[in-house]
Amino acid sequence: MENTWIELDLAVLGDNIGRMRAALCAGTELIFVVKSEAYGHGMIPVTRCAIGNGVKWFAVAHTEEAIRLTDNFPGVNVLVLGVMQRDAVAEAAARGITPLVADEEHGLELASAAAAAGVVLKCHVKTDTGMGRLGIHWERAAATVVSLAAARGLALTGICTHLAASDEPETDYSLLQIQRFRAVVEECKRRGIAFGMRHVSNSGGFHSLPACDYEGVRCGIELYGYGPHGAARRIATRPFLQWKSVIAQVKDVEAGFKVGYGSTYVAGHETTIATIDAGYSDGYSRHLGNKAQVLFGGRRVPVVGRVSMNLVTVDLGPGAGARRGDEVVLLGAQGNDEIWADEVARWCGTIPYEVLTSIRAPACYVLGEGGSRSRAELYRRRRANAAAAAT
Repeated sequence: MENTWIELDLAVLGDNIGRMRAALCAGTELIFVVKSEAYGHGMIPVTRCAIGNGVKWFAVAHTEEAIRLTDNFPGVNVLVLGVMQRDAVAEAAARGITPLVADEEHGLELASAAAAAGVVLKCHVKTDTGMGRLGIHWERAAATVVSLAAARGLALTGICTHLAASDEPETDYSLLQIQRFRAVVEECKRRGIAFGMRHVSNSGGFHSLPACDYEGVRCGIELYGYGPHGAARRIATRPFLQWKSVIAQVKDVEAGFKVGYGSTYVAGHETTIATIDAGYSDGYSRHLGNKAQVLFGGRRVPVVGRVSMNLVTVDLGPGAGARRGDEVVLLGAQGNDEIWADEVARWCGTIPYEVLTSIRAPACYVLGEGGSRSRAELYRRRRANAAAAAT
């Protein structure tokens, strides 16, 4: 991975955050989802930037991520979206980490562990209103909340659900889920239980259902610059991660020259084949062979042949004038053209989330810090960042 890296333009992230916070209803907290290394961008630098831009709440998938966040940013509000285990309860309570309660058994398990440790664990109740994953079925949710509220060791400070189809043009199913959620909240209120924080919307819900901002909106992909397509949009955001590599070798070849495993590409004319120092071990999917394009010299060039573990080949065309060490953009902008994760996802038959979280490359945070750097300085910074990440 020495010659492939990512660059983050944190000024763009700051702008994305500012746009979203300005669009939210009054009294609504932005809950920034930074799980899975902030969707492959780097959880610590992304969180640091977000805190600097006024974000107070963050969501992660696992307790280990929450601990890492609170190690780096003591006092930050962290919501664990996955299922917290009982052996993490004491430390979570001490750090102010808030887990979701997945069902009654899970909630009573957390309560038992908290009571045994002599602590009170703040929790949010997760209701399943139609997603079909984690959460208490909406028809049993109010009764379960009453049972959990009576358990020693828990403080039920919030309630939430997750929308299953919020990125689709039709909102009927989302509205049904919200109707179920409201019924649960109202029944809990009737039984004397109120919640300080309600949160329903993800990125799609933020756009299509502004009346459901409530006290919190959990946004992930939109803040990374990849919002849902086809739906009404409250704001526009931009990607801020670029993924780059360098040319390892340049080869002028004749017509009929075969490239890669299985010889799946045969040059139709004299051309220049460049081998790029990246491959599927770095997260550049094998599905991109003979489908994708990269940016070189400010223009698109096709990926040819199969993607290998550590190498990718591209056809630069005749007389390209390329040299070893020249920069290639796998994801991002160069000249007047751009290739972003949504386009790469279409080539792979997947979604931008998978493209971004698959990248395994050291980060070089140079953009938004005063502009470009020399190649030598970029190399030094990449190595320094990689060393820091390993400690």
